[in-house]
Amino acid sequence: MVFGKSITFDENGLSDAAHAARPDSAFITAENDFLDRLRTGEADAFDTLVCRYSGDIYALLVRITQNPDEAGDLTQETFLRAFKAIRHFRGESELKTWLFRIAINESRNRHRWWKRRFREKTVSLDDPVGNTDVRVHETLSDGGADPESVMLRRENHRALEIALASIPEAYREVIVLRDIEGQSYQEIADVLKINIGTVKSRIARGREELRQKLHDF
Repeated sequence: MVFGKSITFDENGLSDAAHAARPDSAFITAENDFLDRLRTGEADAFDTLVCRYSGDIYALLVRITQNPDEAGDLTQETFLRAFKAIRHFRGESELKTWLFRIAINESRNRHRWWKRRFREKTVSLDDPVGNTDVRVHETLSDGGADPESVMLRRENHRALEIALASIPEAYREVIVLRDIEGQSYQEIADVLKINIGTVKSRIARGREELRQKLHDF
């Protein structure tokens, strides 16, 4: 599997797209058939899985790791892990949610040595703070369509990338999932296997740290 090596934030801002409507019965039947093919190890079905979700997984990992090369490696590891584990997937969450969970776990495992050696000052990740509903891109100024405004917007997004890379991973994960991937609190809780209250408090703390780092922009 070969994955791209570059990705940028959308110049029009971080995505907060609405979720699709509940799938109809025909779609559910097709997805169940697809899962059955995956569980039996059908190669074509797994190729379809990779084609369908590799872009989403790669984009997620780029934003979490801030390293395109590492994200490419982790994307491949994610699908290798998924191939080995798909027989045990019971369909209690969406495939994308399940793959996001694997991807984040792979990223965490890759960085475990870093966490042991460079622990930051201890702080509770779950203490409430500030407004939990102001997305990170709303802390940055935005302009019109003239060249100067476009350049400013690009500089702001680059500053956001740098700021994201500098905050604790637990905060970065929820910020990426909520403010960039546009996932609901419940979906994030399912991906990270934490409760919704913890999701909200981590988002609040992550946004507060980003606002502080982006104060001059």
